[in-house]
Amino acid sequence: MKKILLVDDEPNIIMAVEYTLRKNNYEVFIARDGEEAIALAEKLRPNLVILDIMMPKVDGYEVLEYLSDHDTLKNTTQTVIISAKQKESDVDKAIELGAKAYIKKPFSMKKLLNTISELIIQKS
Repeated sequence: MKKILLVDDEPNIIMAVEYTLRKNNYEVFIARDGEEAIALAEKLRPNLVILDIMMPKVDGYEVLEYLSDHDTLKNTTQTVIISAKQKESDVDKAIELGAKAYIKKPFSMKKLLNTISELIIQKS
């Protein structure tokens, strides 16, 4: 079973995405801020991280940079950004820092699942 770390501070998003991922046979772990995300990523070594940008303590860009800079994580973990930040510069920054996909909020679960599936299949 593939491990996914879901990082967001919005309870409604967490609940909906977690339910959908579990229904699709993914093992899901939750972090509600960037500090917790880094700690869980180190501990769990997830196959994929779904990461919001605007979060308390440590923002998503800092988490993404951390994931990309650590050999034990950058070679095994792929990151999908889900964010309300809509500017092209936000997308570009996330991709430059190592994100494999950027999905703008609001988003469809189908699009998220398709993106996750493509990335996990590519990495297998």
